[in-house]
Amino acid sequence: MFQPELETMSREALERLQLARLRTQLARVYVNVPLYRRKFDEAGFRPEQLETLADLTRVPFTVKNDLREAYPFDMFAVPQRDIVRVHSSSGTTGQVSVVGYTRGDVERWSDLMARTLVCGGASADDIVQVTYGYGLFTGGLGAHYGSERLGAMTIPVSGGNTARQVQILKDFGVTVLACTPSYALLIAETAASMGIDVRSLPLRLCGSACSAPSRGARRCAGRSKRSWAYVP
Repeated sequence: MFQPELETMSREALERLQLARLRTQLARVYVNVPLYRRKFDEAGFRPEQLETLADLTRVPFTVKNDLREAYPFDMFAVPQRDIVRVHSSSGTTGQVSVVGYTRGDVERWSDLMARTLVCGGASADDIVQVTYGYGLFTGGLGAHYGSERLGAMTIPVSGGNTARQVQILKDFGVTVLACTPSYALLIAETAASMGIDVRSLPLRLCGSACSAPSRGARRCAGRSKRSWAYVP
């Protein structure tokens, strides 16, 4: 575990913490974000009415279109001077969705990703190769900061140049590969074309933190596991 004091909390203590933080968050967005204030008012809900976690069912949903309508910065609940970084979606299905991060957000995000890596079996003794894009997409920097927070040696390769990815895997003795299932498959195929058997490499963990996969993504993940000789 990375943060045992948090990861081993009793259910009662966890729910008390969740309720306190949820109350604070709802009050903050009600006061500072007009869109949330309007949605709460339309639903007849006030933040102070949240007395238990079960009351969360009274809070209106935030949907994708809300994020699009708030473009670029109308979802920010703090003054713009407190924002130290901005990320966004790709915009492939419409208006991009923008997310702003305060310095505290970045710190918490780093802890979250470090916990994720440890849950997957990584440790400070690992060498982590990050193949997600570094830019407006959140993946690269999230995995990078999490790996550094963990104390692992972190290689910020970013995406593309697959032959170089393979060479780094081999030469640097990478033990953890942060990538999507489809890119893991491409790396394995590229390695084979270079005469390198990926199963001979010291890599022991290969994975991605993502939303529920589609059927195609699950098939691709299965092929990747077979290519890398992983047990499903």
